[in-house]
Amino acid sequence: MTSNPKTISKSLTAVSIETPAGHFIAHFSEAGLARLEFPRRTATLPQPSLNEWSSKQLKWLAITKRAICDTLRGQPASEFPPFDLSSGTDFQQCVWKALRGIAMGAIKSYGEIAQEIGSPKAVRAVGGACGANPIPLLVPCHRVLAANLHLGGFSGGLDWKLRLLAAEGVDVRLPGSRRAWGE
Repeated sequence: MTSNPKTISKSLTAVSIETPAGHFIAHFSEAGLARLEFPRRTATLPQPSLNEWSSKQLKWLAITKRAICDTLRGQPASEFPPFDLSSGTDFQQCVWKALRGIAMGAIKSYGEIAQEIGSPKAVRAVGGACGANPIPLLVPCHRVLAANLHLGGFSGGLDWKLRLLAAEGVDVRLPGSRRAWGE
C-alpha cells in the first residue's frame, strides 16, 4: 500500500506515505494526525506490518494519503483525518484554526491572520505559529505571505511553498521581478 509504520514513542506512530512528489512522513497519535513531514532524500523507515493497526488508524492513513495527493494537485481535499494539534500553545492553535479557514487558491498576510484572531499586533507571533505548524501541508500555512505579498518563510522550504501556491493557481509575483511563481 503506502506505508511503513514505526512506533517512535508510546504515543506517536510514523508512517511513510508514498506520493508522486516523494515520501511524506505522517505521525499519528491516538487522536489523529499529529505531524506531517515533507519528503527528504534520506527519509526512510523500516517496513513493519500494518496488521497491528486498528481499522480507525488504517482509515486515517488512507484519508491522509488522499488529502496529500489532492493538495499536491491543487484540488481541495474531500476529507481530512482528525488533526491532533495538542502540541501547540493556545495561541498557536488559534492561528492554526485560522489557517484552516483559508480557501484553496486564496492567500492572506500574517497581519490579516493576526487581525482575524483578535491580536492585531501579534504579526511576528503569527509568523512563529506558522513556522511551528506540525501539519504544514494540510493546515495550509503556505497560503500566508508577508506584507506586500513577499514570500515570507515556510517550514517545508520555499520551493515547496512556491510549488503548492502554483498548484493552487495563485499568481503572486516574486519581489523585484515580473515573473510569477512557478514560471
